[in-house]
Amino acid sequence: MKILRSYLGIKLFLSYFVVILVGMLVIGITTKIVTPRAFARHLLAMESQIGSGQGMGQGQGMMGQGGGMMSEFYQNFQATFTESLLIAVAAASLVALVVSLVFSRSILAPVVVMMNASQRIAEGHYDERVQLQGTDELNQLAGSFNKMAEQLEQVENMRRRLLGDVAHELRTPLTAIKGSAEGLMDGVLPASDETYQQIHAEAERLSRLVDDLQELSRVESRAIQLDVHPVDAAMLIQTVAKRLQYQFDEKRIKLTLDLPAQPIHILADDGRAIQVLTNLVGNALQYTSENGTVLVSARQEKEEAVFSIKDNGVGIPAEHLLHIFDRFYRVDKSRSRAHGGSGIGLTIAKHLVEAHGGKLWVESEGKNKGSVFSFTLPLAK
Repeated sequence: MKILRSYLGIKLFLSYFVVILVGMLVIGITTKIVTPRAFARHLLAMESQIGSGQGMGQGQGMMGQGGGMMSEFYQNFQATFTESLLIAVAAASLVALVVSLVFSRSILAPVVVMMNASQRIAEGHYDERVQLQGTDELNQLAGSFNKMAEQLEQVENMRRRLLGDVAHELRTPLTAIKGSAEGLMDGVLPASDETYQQIHAEAERLSRLVDDLQELSRVESRAIQLDVHPVDAAMLIQTVAKRLQYQFDEKRIKLTLDLPAQPIHILADDGRAIQVLTNLVGNALQYTSENGTVLVSARQEKEEAVFSIKDNGVGIPAEHLLHIFDRFYRVDKSRSRAHGGSGIGLTIAKHLVEAHGGKLWVESEGKNKGSVFSFTLPLAK
């Protein structure tokens, strides 16, 4: 019974086999019931013809024509059998039609349900689901259908949230620029260098956000072109360290490099790899307090190089780890964009790493316990 529920092919075979068996059974039973009655009726008709003969001489004549009488008898028997067979075939066809209809409905019912559900999803009802009633191929298809519907619902929710987030992110600098401009026109704000610098800073924030959105759109649609070639992993780390060393010194945070003893050559676009490292190291710098430490390391594991950026900063609570790479997601909702970036840098970094064939993840023991961002890139062969 478990095998029967698990494979649609067996169901179809058994359904047809049952139809054949039922048809044969109906033919046998019907023939057995109908044939004697039909034969008796035809035999009585023949006997009535024999009994209507006149005189002994005619009877003897009929006996003398035994061959003709037997021929007629055979014809009547053949007619009897033909009649029985036709009735049996008709009855078997009717029963087989009913049985086939029952089986076909039971097999096609999930398909009809999925068809109706797909139409509702096409109309925008992304919460539509199909109930599972077994483990055969059709129910596996229904499970895949439900998973697809769930993903479509998530994509739609993300789209709506993205539109709201983008509108909010654009509104913040625009409001600041508009307020400063109105203050200048009304004479509330002085036409000083400080005022103009504030307006320029907000315009820069707006420009960076637009650039980040364009970059995110390209990496998510896989429209970026990677110039992949062998690159030394240590060189990438040293390049990023030189670029950010001044900011680490300014914030009084110690930047430590743990470079491999033997060269590790990876297959990557060095510009994009530096972009990922800069984003992650800069993120560690941003969320590490004064006198903290940030450790950047690289090591080889099988066919991959593993880069790690470890800090002893604010850390990430467990409930936020799964969403840390989502667009505009922020652990600290109260932190302003001026101090927290656009909120999509980690998302861009994740897509860039995946475009190289690697993966990016984060680990943290909780709030104020630091975090470790790690990603892999394939080794050059």
